[in-house]
Formats: sequence, structure tokens, C-alpha cells
Amino acid sequence: MNAPDRFELFLLGEGEKKVTEQTDTRTANSAVFTFNKEDHTLANMLRAHLLKDQHVTFAGYKVPHPLFATFELRIQTDSVISPKEALVNCCKSLVGDLETLSREFTKEYELRKMVAGDGTGIDQ
Repeated sequence: MNAPDRFELFLLGEGEKKVTEQTDTRTANSAVFTFNKEDHTLANMLRAHLLKDQHVTFAGYKVPHPLFATFELRIQTDSVISPKEALVNCCKSLVGDLETLSREFTKEYELRKMVAGDGTGIDQ
């Protein structure tokens, strides 16, 4: 098959940046962030979390081409914070949420494993 291995789509090359920022001159307090080697999973999480911020007036993303693992995230804010600050705050909040999810999942899994007694933790 001529297609590259799926995991290779997500490996950064030499000198390749993960995120680039471009200020949008058409709209005030707006910027477009291009994420390389990422897909809809991260894009949708960021968009949904950004929309919860009271200073974000718009957050949306698009995938320019389905064969390339890249997306563009457009953020517009009120003049209180910049789009970059909104994105950084969003990422910090998401990391905290995902750490909590991981901790709670591990705790529940270990408890089920102890209750089951067979070491699998999976109900039959």
C-alpha cells in the first residue's frame, strides 16, 4: 500500500513547529492558530472548551484537507484578553480536567479489579 503508516502522520519533523499563530487583520481581537500533526479530536476539545470562556466571542476550526493531519483554529475575543491568552488558559484548564479524568478512571478500574478478584476488573 502506498499510504504512509497512520502514526507517521502525527510525528513532527526536524524544525517543524506544532502551533503557529497568525493575527487576523479582518477582525479585531482575532487570530488563527494552525496546529500541525493533530486532528479533529484536539480541535473539537479546544473549540468546545474555548466557547465556555466568557471573554471568547467566537471559536471554530476547519481541517483544510482530510489527508493531512492539520487544522486551523480561529479565536476571537473581547478586548479584555488576547486570543493567545485565551488559548493558553484553555489548554491549562484542559490539562487539569484530563488529569482528573485519568486519576478517577484509574481509581475506579483498580476498585473493580479488587472487587472482581480475578485480576481483570471486567464484568462478564
